[in-house]
Amino acid sequence: MKDFYADLHIHIGRTSSGRAVKITGSKMLTLTRILEIASTRKGLDIIGIIDCHAPEIMDEMVGMIEQGELKELVQGGLRYQDTTLIPGTEIEIYDQHCLGPIHVLAYFPTLSLMREFSNWMSHHMKNIHLSSQRIYCDGQTLQQKVRELGGLFIPAHVFTPFKSLFGKGVHRSLTEVFDPQLIDAIELGLSSDTDMVSHIRELQAYTFVSNSDAHSLGKIAREYQKLRLSDANFTELKMALHEQQKRAITANYGLNPLLGKYYQTVCAKCGEQLCNMATICTNCESTQIIKGVSLRIIELSEQLTDKHVRPPYIHQVPLEFIPGLGPKMMERLLQAFDTEMKILHRISLEQLEQIVPYKIAKVIDLARTGQLAIEAGGGGTYGKIQSE
Repeated sequence: MKDFYADLHIHIGRTSSGRAVKITGSKMLTLTRILEIASTRKGLDIIGIIDCHAPEIMDEMVGMIEQGELKELVQGGLRYQDTTLIPGTEIEIYDQHCLGPIHVLAYFPTLSLMREFSNWMSHHMKNIHLSSQRIYCDGQTLQQKVRELGGLFIPAHVFTPFKSLFGKGVHRSLTEVFDPQLIDAIELGLSSDTDMVSHIRELQAYTFVSNSDAHSLGKIAREYQKLRLSDANFTELKMALHEQQKRAITANYGLNPLLGKYYQTVCAKCGEQLCNMATICTNCESTQIIKGVSLRIIELSEQLTDKHVRPPYIHQVPLEFIPGLGPKMMERLLQAFDTEMKILHRISLEQLEQIVPYKIAKVIDLARTGQLAIEAGGGGTYGKIQSE
């Protein structure tokens, strides 16, 4: 068994021809650039690209297989250099059981199964070429189709105020929309962590994943997990999510929830941060309030202990967030240590000091262990690292 690092929620902004996939995604966020950055710069072992349902993207993958740049693995996934790509898709559900739209993630072991699923979705979706599109069937029908094709089904960023399971999707329970037996894991999202959600009863049955939801190349691996596997492929990932045969997630790495865009309750009109129970803005008197993730989790929690033995959730500030660590200094670090995963997990403070000034080296060391002071975010604005 070995350690593998995985970010399972990365968007594609454009196809190689320039066609939009994730409209809000960077134009630089193409299939080939994601693979290059994830492998050579980030040092990720497994990535989930969740716009692989788009026909042009699947055609690009076929081309890369024919050119020998991608290799299909017997146990699922496609290998690019030292990184395994798990093909996936993000889908919006808003059926008769939902209070609001819900985003979910589905992953498949092979490109042929991804294409079969995409063809099926094209009969239930207005535009199969775009990311995160609404599917016109109920949530359980979607779950059953994913399971039929041997896929994985994971509700996405489940507490964010918009387009998520607990944000506005249901009153209190996932069973209002989904079959709990057909859920393979729960993605927490940037404004929550394991400790925050430990008192929500129905989530105790599931493994938690923490992913970047990257809309640009720089955001890849701002959240990720470490897994114990025998190899980087779909079958091993599935076993880890269900903690089978000693495979498991052994650590989650993510932003301090205070840095997330939706941690704190805020006024939708003026952006003023409010106490969690506020119903009117103390600044502009607007009643348009965006409920913070922290409050929503409190509403769903009970007085109980999580019986699931959880891996540590390590608050880690991404390198690009660190004050004073500019592009030139970052390049020096990468030239010395190869990848961000090595900088974050394997390089000592003393080794960092040999490449960058002590002050920056010390901040990096504090950032990778979650010891920097944070100012809370909310209402779509990220939190901030407080300067000394």
